[in-house]
Amino acid sequence: MLQRIRLEPSRFALHLAVLIIVAMWTLPTAGLLVSSLRDKNLIATSGWWTALTTTVRSAQTRTKEASAQVEQDGKFVISGNLFEGAEGGTGTVTAFGTKVAKPDEFAPGATAAYDDGRSLTVNADGAYTYTSPVKFEDGRGQRVFFMTSVPPAFTTENYANVLFSQGIGRAFVNSLTVTIPATIIPILIAAFAAYALAWMKIPARGFMISVVVGLLVVPLQMSLIPLLKLYNATGFLSKTYLGIWLAHTGFGLPFAIYLLRSYIAGLPRDLIESAQVDGANDFKIFRRIILPLSFPALASFAIFQFLWVWNDLLVAIVFLGTEPDKTVLTYQLNSLLGSRGGNWEILTASAFITIIVPLIVFFSLQRYFVRGLLAGSVKGG
Repeated sequence: MLQRIRLEPSRFALHLAVLIIVAMWTLPTAGLLVSSLRDKNLIATSGWWTALTTTVRSAQTRTKEASAQVEQDGKFVISGNLFEGAEGGTGTVTAFGTKVAKPDEFAPGATAAYDDGRSLTVNADGAYTYTSPVKFEDGRGQRVFFMTSVPPAFTTENYANVLFSQGIGRAFVNSLTVTIPATIIPILIAAFAAYALAWMKIPARGFMISVVVGLLVVPLQMSLIPLLKLYNATGFLSKTYLGIWLAHTGFGLPFAIYLLRSYIAGLPRDLIESAQVDGANDFKIFRRIILPLSFPALASFAIFQFLWVWNDLLVAIVFLGTEPDKTVLTYQLNSLLGSRGGNWEILTASAFITIIVPLIVFFSLQRYFVRGLLAGSVKGG
């Protein structure tokens, strides 16, 4: 009983830490999803946590031009609706004004009088009547400032803009063309290398392991220019899928070999020796014993490598280029944001489109992820 009581604080701390980590991931993701389903004007004026409440915001527009005036009872009248072409969307007018400093000076239905005898009446639905005792001469119309209340509203227009933009479908296929081979190739090479470094007696094995560990800390940016020069010298690797597959393979191999070697080295020695006594060679041992038992570690690295390659932009631009028929999804979505990156509605919708495939991969392999990662980190030979 005393032991159980003594463990409860640590268990509570563990649960609290897990809850905090889950909240740190879930809340921003939920905000991103809600924002991707909101109108772009609402995204710019209010936070995602206000999506289920009525939002009050300011807007401005101009009345119609002087050419739209009509004469009624000896006065000149321009009629229209504030929401036609307004910077701020639709809703219900809660107040309006004639000065930018006082957009809530008058209540809906009231009449605002100007010094020269003109008057402006605005209703809650946005309909207005602009009256003058003399003929209007201003061609641009009178500026009007108003406050609106917008009820909660959601739309899929942001996703439609992203999905049906020119080049998105092709870029999606290009990303799969780059990612799938760039994930499979390093796994195959690293599995062979990991088995050799774990169980085969080869000269300078310890030195090779040290080199692999050292390569883990080398930034890939250091190798971009030398590798690109090498590609350009060969000619057939520059701006090709084979070139980017080899580049991603080289960048991912050190971590793959380190992870798989640590896992494979922790497999029971008796199992390997028994297979050798039965006459199995290294290739048969690798194919019949090592690969089936190493699937958790292979799945762990596959998740890492797939996520890295799928979300990559720098390597794709350097080694594949920006030609329309070869651009990847990350580059195409980045182009949709514009030069200033202010299209938040495009950014939020794009984020969820890009994570669909990685989520499928992760949840398909997640049962092996923790098991393979922890086993590879605590076992060694």
